[in-house]
Amino acid sequence: MAYPSHYKLENWLPTTAKEVKQLGWEQLDVILFTGDAYVDHPSFGPAVIGRVLESLGLKVAIVPQPNWQDDLRDFKKMGVPRLFFGVSSGNMDSMVNHYTANIRLRSNDAYTPDGKAGARPDYATTVYSQILKKLYPDVPVVIGGVEASLRRVVHYDYWSDALKPSILDESQADLLIYGMGERSLVQLVQTLETGRDFSQIHDIPQTCFLIEPKQLEPIREAKDIELKSWTACLEDKINYAKNFKQVEIQSNSVQARRLIQKQQSKILVCNPPFAPESDGAIDTWYDLPYTRMPHPKYWKKGPIPAYEMIKFSVNMHRGCFGGCSFCTISAHQGKFISNRSETSILKEVKQITQSHDFKGYISDLGGPSANMYRMKGKDMVQCNSCLRPSCIHPNVCNNLDTSHTELLDLYSKVRAVSGIKKAFIGSGIRYDLALAQTPQKAKEYLQVVMKHHVSGRLKVAPEHTSDEVLSLMRKPSFSQFERFNKLFNEINQSEGLRQELIPYFISSHPGSRPEDMADLAIKAKNMNFQLEQIQDFTPTPMTVATVIFYSGVHPYTLKPVFTAKNQDEKRQQRMFFFWYKNEYKAAIADLLKKIKRPDLLDQLMRRKS
Repeated sequence: MAYPSHYKLENWLPTTAKEVKQLGWEQLDVILFTGDAYVDHPSFGPAVIGRVLESLGLKVAIVPQPNWQDDLRDFKKMGVPRLFFGVSSGNMDSMVNHYTANIRLRSNDAYTPDGKAGARPDYATTVYSQILKKLYPDVPVVIGGVEASLRRVVHYDYWSDALKPSILDESQADLLIYGMGERSLVQLVQTLETGRDFSQIHDIPQTCFLIEPKQLEPIREAKDIELKSWTACLEDKINYAKNFKQVEIQSNSVQARRLIQKQQSKILVCNPPFAPESDGAIDTWYDLPYTRMPHPKYWKKGPIPAYEMIKFSVNMHRGCFGGCSFCTISAHQGKFISNRSETSILKEVKQITQSHDFKGYISDLGGPSANMYRMKGKDMVQCNSCLRPSCIHPNVCNNLDTSHTELLDLYSKVRAVSGIKKAFIGSGIRYDLALAQTPQKAKEYLQVVMKHHVSGRLKVAPEHTSDEVLSLMRKPSFSQFERFNKLFNEINQSEGLRQELIPYFISSHPGSRPEDMADLAIKAKNMNFQLEQIQDFTPTPMTVATVIFYSGVHPYTLKPVFTAKNQDEKRQQRMFFFWYKNEYKAAIADLLKKIKRPDLLDQLMRRKS
């Protein structure tokens, strides 16, 4: 890509010793290592962390995708930082980045120039941290990002089929910041600048650290929750399941308690998260001076697919109170919504319109769930003592304000910005939230979305059709999707539109059996959906579904739940997505006959009249 003339190399954080020297810096304060290419955009975590540190007056450099297989020169070229090394695998867990649900190596990497695979190792956070601790044993290493956050306690790792201790234990790092780490990071730097020794910093919210067993008693408090140890979890999977319930509740509680867990030899201490942010509090992080472009070093190396997808997108909020069993968003970002102000959002929209290659189209005006902006409890005092992991399952909480009025007002203001031809909603929307309003308000919301913010296709995620499976997923009954689909079609007809509804579905989720997948295929067929947005369940750390996959029981009830575990079972479920393809019809017929459900076979293969 071509860079505008007003951008110079120093507009980015330095990535090489030469760039550091050009800035006249003799020593760096913090050096960040990341598994992603360096894209200076607020949707890329390492860039945000770098800019936050820079805003504190620190000299910061980023080493993107360091070579871990040669003489380790990438880990040495910047020297030793004054404060600490920071390590992240990037925007994704490196194992999810590398492997499919069938544990097959992916042929591409969306966070690397030209989509090339192989630029980061498996378990990148651990590998980078171990290298740094070997080279510089006395220099503190702080790990963070999605990979560290989701692996902060004893966790099941699908790719090695093993129960692993905290990533803090394996990586040998000195401190772990979990969740959205800006506030923890600022407090860490401010504490270090007072001269306090790194090894004594144990009081920062949203951080985890390791101590020797003899150090526990002096700091233990009566309200602390002690989780079952790694060894106890290895001995009995039920212990692991019991742990998860505590971890999830405390991760999403305003009045959270500290967690303690014995690892291989040391004790892990996880401090509670910060209280939810007030509206507009995260503006500070989004208003930093991002160039919104990849570093110039990638200019001739091909496009970075993940950047091309979000370069003209605007994230309006963080967090998700859906609590879906298979999703890691609330485990990392929390269930409480942190909203940007209208001023900050509109400022970013106007900045995008000044981009040299902007053609007038915002690709996504959304968030983890596009229509949760500004939603919170009507009485926050109730929320402060609530222990529900989801605000909308098994039903929409009576205390939740589901009004879309402020969201619609913001959409209108974005549409009015000079240079905006269309602002699409690329993030999925929660149709159960839309339908939780009065029928008139639900219709008003969907009309605005369909007329002004859809590029022809609107994504929603029913995930399954079986109400039993949907309950395990913490998703609404399929009847709600049918209601939404009916309203969608009515608006299409009344407004003279030709929009498509694109549903997402998952196979092999805990609770799903072949007959459930056959039912899914039948209902999709009857609703004229030929499925394309599909995925096979991948057990990722820190989710209810993964706990069920590994332990065989639901962590909240401890009752057994059937799960397709081996690759043959998973393939059998996945093939129902493609029931209309000749290469799958015989196998589907054999399976349904085997489980004695010829009735489902008749419904699936019967021609529609």
